[in-house]
Amino acid sequence: MKFISVYTQVLLACFFVVMTTTAVAQVKDSTTSTGRWTAEGRADKITDKISHKLGLNKEQSKKIYVINEDIVRRMDAVKTDTSLTKKEKMTQFKALDSERSQRFKMVFTASQYKKWNDWEMNKKDQLEQKMEKKRVKKETKDSTARQ
Repeated sequence: MKFISVYTQVLLACFFVVMTTTAVAQVKDSTTSTGRWTAEGRADKITDKISHKLGLNKEQSKKIYVINEDIVRRMDAVKTDTSLTKKEKMTQFKALDSERSQRFKMVFTASQYKKWNDWEMNKKDQLEQKMEKKRVKKETKDSTARQ
């Protein structure tokens, strides 16, 4: 009988430790994931990538951060605007992207701007290739489903 109660106490202690650890892990996950995806967090992440890629000085990084934060906030506003159609949203996204490019041009040196522009074009090409693969895959899947 004494063995069963000791066994039960050990089992309860293990259960308590597991539940406590899980609760702490969930709290840590929820606090870290929300901070990075705010407008400021996304602007910071974009600025860090650009800064690292182009070797910006501190003054340039600050200016680029301000531009990124402004554009990200305005893009968020467009995303949440339910009165806009998808086409209107895409038009506004393109306009904001173009504005960002023009504002970056005023901050970057000529060589930095060229490097950034080449990098952006490369990202767009990769995205188009990825979308094309998905389109072909979907068409293949649809054509085999019809047969």
